[in-house]
Amino acid sequence: MNKLFALLFLGSMVLGAKAQTSAPIPTAQSFGKVDKADLEMTACDFEKDANAEVLFDKADVYFDPSYNIVTEIHKRIKIFNDNGKGEANIRLEYYSLNHLEYITGLQAQTINSANDAVEIVKVDKKQIFTEVVDKYRSAMVFSFPNVKPGSILEFKYRLTSASVGDFPDWYFQSNLPTRYSELNTNIPDVLYYKRLVNVHYPYVVDKTNSSNVHTQALANIPSLHDEPFMGARNDNSERILFQLLSIKPEGGFTHTFSDTWTKVGEDMNDNDDFGGQVNRKLTGEEAIITKAKTLKTDDEKIAYIFNTVKNTLKWDESYAHYTNDGTVKAWEKKAGNSAEINLALTHLLKKAGLKAYPMMVSTRKHGRINPAYPNSYQFNSAVAYIPVDSNKYYVLDATGKYNIYNQIPDNFLNSFGLYINKEDKAYDLVFLEDKDPVRQVVLINAEIKPEGKMNGSADISSFGYNRMSRVKKYKTDGEKNYIDYLRDDNNNLKVASVTFENMDVDTLPLRQKMDFNLDLTGADDNYIYFNSNLFTDLKKNPFLSENRTTDIDFGYRDNYAITGVFKLPAGYKVDALPQSISMMIPDKSVTFRRVVAEQDGSVLIRLSIDFKKSMYFKENYPEFHEFCKKMYEMLNEQVVLKKS
Repeated sequence: MNKLFALLFLGSMVLGAKAQTSAPIPTAQSFGKVDKADLEMTACDFEKDANAEVLFDKADVYFDPSYNIVTEIHKRIKIFNDNGKGEANIRLEYYSLNHLEYITGLQAQTINSANDAVEIVKVDKKQIFTEVVDKYRSAMVFSFPNVKPGSILEFKYRLTSASVGDFPDWYFQSNLPTRYSELNTNIPDVLYYKRLVNVHYPYVVDKTNSSNVHTQALANIPSLHDEPFMGARNDNSERILFQLLSIKPEGGFTHTFSDTWTKVGEDMNDNDDFGGQVNRKLTGEEAIITKAKTLKTDDEKIAYIFNTVKNTLKWDESYAHYTNDGTVKAWEKKAGNSAEINLALTHLLKKAGLKAYPMMVSTRKHGRINPAYPNSYQFNSAVAYIPVDSNKYYVLDATGKYNIYNQIPDNFLNSFGLYINKEDKAYDLVFLEDKDPVRQVVLINAEIKPEGKMNGSADISSFGYNRMSRVKKYKTDGEKNYIDYLRDDNNNLKVASVTFENMDVDTLPLRQKMDFNLDLTGADDNYIYFNSNLFTDLKKNPFLSENRTTDIDFGYRDNYAITGVFKLPAGYKVDALPQSISMMIPDKSVTFRRVVAEQDGSVLIRLSIDFKKSMYFKENYPEFHEFCKKMYEMLNEQVVLKKS
């Protein structure tokens, strides 16, 4: 019995020793103190191909006696190779209007190893610049000196915010792998914030100490890679968002902050840089309004005013949900940001007797609107909104030269817009989507030559968003580059001529006709190989990766119809022909059909692809990936001809 207890005790000692030798939790260090191992490391332990790594990113958030929010940031980055040296350029944006936010105490330095010694080069304060972004925002900008593979970049600063409602959000994840990310918050009991948490990795630290400091930390967080058709990076990052809900002064009444979209809409309506701009008179507007009122239908009026604004004002490439100079000045100088252009558009539409309202929106790159997190900072642009009936509405953005009035710009699809109807005191979120499939029709008529060539013609009709993107590509890149795009840079494919129909008619599909000849690679004295997947944008499968960490956001539904008729050369017969087939993803949201027939010396191949949804969630990616793998294999399956 004593031997048994001894063995059990010995076993527990071994297990305890193993637990103690497990990898320690990484942590932050004091400014300037660097481990030799960090200076000598040449690659990220958990992401070997990374060009750089965040060694730690630490934030301490607390309140000063005046209830200003103070955020102290300390960050350290390791550079592994020349491709990572771009991380040495730092840009810190903040809201500078009325000194709402300001940065102090910035220190930055490059740390290198030189002859077994630590070499520190501080960033010269004269090389730290403050840039004015617009009247609301500024940015502190600097670059680290003497950066090379092996360098460690370190900086810290203090951001002070005068508003208790602007508690900083925290992102644990970035474009770099992060060894350690820590958020420390000390919030007085009189303030209550709602936390919106998007964290899927286990916390290595999650505790509150005796001083009411709540620490949350993650370790070994992989970078968030760009993936085909992914949404905004911030939407997909590990993060915690904060929203002020109430203030309860000691011995006083609780003041509740209305976390409703109605309150956000009311505030923006009262804001002189948003709602206050809608009724501003524009120079020469009378002629535009008078002309619009002579048109018979509302659609004609909308189209006329939309195109007038689009052709009058040049977009300065700046997205904003507020005006900078105001609509009047923007109109006079014929240029402005997205809010100035579209609030001027809203004004003219209203003056012409149309029910038009300003709407705040967010671009896909900026991020999808979270309806559970009401605030104006989620938006980064403005548009004009016209409700037509209970099932139809227009969202107009006159910043895009190739946008049309009756099609929601694809940059805003699959997210919410907040429209502001002052007259009826209606401030509602509207989900912006286009439920109709966007068609792309390709007709090919070709003849296969005995010498291994294909000569023929193609007729391509592009509808909706496909039309818009092709018109933009042609007018922006020029005909030569557009033909290269049609060829998909296939040097064996020559396009002799291209003619266009309906290039300047928004309501009709863009029709592209061309003659072509193609050298069929792999042909020899006995066999000729070809496939019908020409001029389709469907040559390469963008979903090759076995795994995916973000949702797929196409923006809109695509629908392809591809028909090819191929006349066979004399003296040849079909040796192998793709089979007719119909398949769909398990949830029936994507279908693929192929019909193949041989008749009268020709082969007919008809392909049909229909995406019934515009978004696919990452949880369902395995079945989506498998479907795409099979579909693209079939799209590129060849017809084999054999000499008789």
